[in-house]
Amino acid sequence: MSPSGSGARPPTIADVAQAAGVSRTTVSHALNGLGKVDPRTRERIKKVAADLGYRPNLRAQRLRRGEAKAIALASSMPFAVAGGPSRLGFYMEVAAAAAERALVHGYALVLVPPVRSGSPLYSVDIDGAIVVEPDADDVASAQLRERGLPYVTLGRPVAAGDDTPYVDLRGGRVAELLLAHLREQGARHPALIIGAGARHSAVDARAAFERAAAAHGWSPLVATAPEAGGEQAGYDTCAALLARHPEIDAVCALVDAFAVGAVRAIRDSGRAIPDDVMVVTRYDGLRARTCEPPLTAVDLHLDRAAADAVELLLARLRGDGTTTPAPAAVPEPVVVPRASSLRLTPPA
Repeated sequence: MSPSGSGARPPTIADVAQAAGVSRTTVSHALNGLGKVDPRTRERIKKVAADLGYRPNLRAQRLRRGEAKAIALASSMPFAVAGGPSRLGFYMEVAAAAAERALVHGYALVLVPPVRSGSPLYSVDIDGAIVVEPDADDVASAQLRERGLPYVTLGRPVAAGDDTPYVDLRGGRVAELLLAHLREQGARHPALIIGAGARHSAVDARAAFERAAAAHGWSPLVATAPEAGGEQAGYDTCAALLARHPEIDAVCALVDAFAVGAVRAIRDSGRAIPDDVMVVTRYDGLRARTCEPPLTAVDLHLDRAAADAVELLLARLRGDGTTTPAPAAVPEPVVVPRASSLRLTPPA
């Protein structure tokens, strides 16, 4: 309501100054914690402002302080794998949790589409960014460095010498858990399908698979698929694997889009899921839950990981600490078993 009671306009800083009997500068200092204002005067001004219904001009504040009060969520992952049905998927789950935590601290979250060369990320007004699972030559990270903007990553950065603070999504541990589950269900000839890039999830999963293969006497069958190919890339890659290696009895397709494609390829080859070939994936999202059969996946605790990434970035913006912090530790990933891999009587 306006000072006159007409409701014609919102109260201004001049209205607060007049009602409190002080200057506009004193009001500004009192409400923004600036200058030397007597504590009693500061409290009186705050009460007058509240009684009048005064709301500060956030845009003007940001301009004065040189802050955008906005952070970006960016990735070079194409929507074919980062999104999903109705564009709901890994990336959007991260975005929702990050936006909620950022708002608690008075920051808006800017959701940036997949970043490629020539992307408008250069023109986005932000204070910093979270880069989701950067590749070895990550375009989003490169653009942020060129702008001199601080950023953190969700997932371990893989570029040599990159000491960017990050939240560890524990890619190796996730792969270990999925492979252990397949072995418990009777898998003796598993294959791994990963993205063709060098994101931490692919790099760490390959290493975990090679360790497991050496420990259990498996053939180290690893195939890569182009991320931009989405489900069709998963289908083509799995079909080629089955044709070359008909003994395969389990497929660990780390990208959920690849896993859905693999399910189609297995069925088209005349095999049954899970009796002939089991299928598991990494991200327990909409694709995994709505696939037929539903896919065994992993709870990555993405809500916690995204919130931790926001806190890590804001700490950088505040300049907390002089050294690179240790990776934030999310809870232990948990396998969510479903029909795609559950055999009533695992083979001997």
